[in-house]
Amino acid sequence: MIKCIGCGAILQDRSPKEIGYTRNLNNKLCERCFNIKHYNKYLKVTDKDYRQMILDIDSKSDLILLVTDFLNLYSLSDLHLKSPIILILSKADLIPRSIKKEKLLDKIDFPCIKVMVSSKNNYNFDLLYSLILKYKKSNNVYVIGYTNVGKSTLINKFLKNYGMSMSELTVSNLPSTTLGVVENKVDEEITLIDTPGLLDNGSLVLKADENLLKKITPKKEIRPISFQIKKWTSLLIEDFLRLDLDDTNIVCFMSNNLDIRRVYKNKECLWKKHEIDVIKNSDLVIKGLGFITFKKDVHIVLWLKDDISYLIRKTII
Repeated sequence: MIKCIGCGAILQDRSPKEIGYTRNLNNKLCERCFNIKHYNKYLKVTDKDYRQMILDIDSKSDLILLVTDFLNLYSLSDLHLKSPIILILSKADLIPRSIKKEKLLDKIDFPCIKVMVSSKNNYNFDLLYSLILKYKKSNNVYVIGYTNVGKSTLINKFLKNYGMSMSELTVSNLPSTTLGVVENKVDEEITLIDTPGLLDNGSLVLKADENLLKKITPKKEIRPISFQIKKWTSLLIEDFLRLDLDDTNIVCFMSNNLDIRRVYKNKECLWKKHEIDVIKNSDLVIKGLGFITFKKDVHIVLWLKDDISYLIRKTII
């Protein structure tokens, strides 16, 4: 069986609508990866349940690199991993400069080794390399994480810095770009094994079209946006979220490409309604989007479109 070097799917030339299709089995990329790489054209595939794959990986007891980013620091414990873990906070270049990186790592409530990296700026990769050598149980090191957190970009940078091969994984901000397990031999000591991005069904990433994905995926440093909210005021984010609240201060941490504006005439909304009591110094996390920090106790009414999920946590700022 020959696998696509971009996404890991088994190459086949019989079914154009199935994953791994290529017109010529001598090609290294499937047609889907070829279109993403050269034309930024995305061919959607059926969502899969990747949880069993993670259970199988965990049963091997090899070192796992759990990749996430600043806007997606939630539900890490839901994976229930027993293997040794290095938590990698990717896209460090997106974190606001006002936030001290060391304190942010300390506030992540997850018991493991933690490191922050930036593939864009080649930040902290030597440290990551040394940590992998120190904690690996075999040459096989598995890379997992929710979709769209930069796993494949991180592996490509690692291969460029330390690898013996010039091959690259397919990279895209679109969900589920990696479809199968892809082995990447770095050197005689390390083989990084990329896995499909975990699908969080409540994430906006899986609900958004390509244009919205570009908006919610920041490409440069996030600028926190503060709002002093007065009585009978709503905050509207694009056309999928409305927040009704009064007399409080909030700070939004999300892509600055989004249209965020105040609305002063509240009207009943047809989206799903959530009434929430938020205590001070808490974050309202909208999965796949980012989070809003509350400075004091407040009752809010949250309206969300398309069954997007949220959670409340103690602030990480």
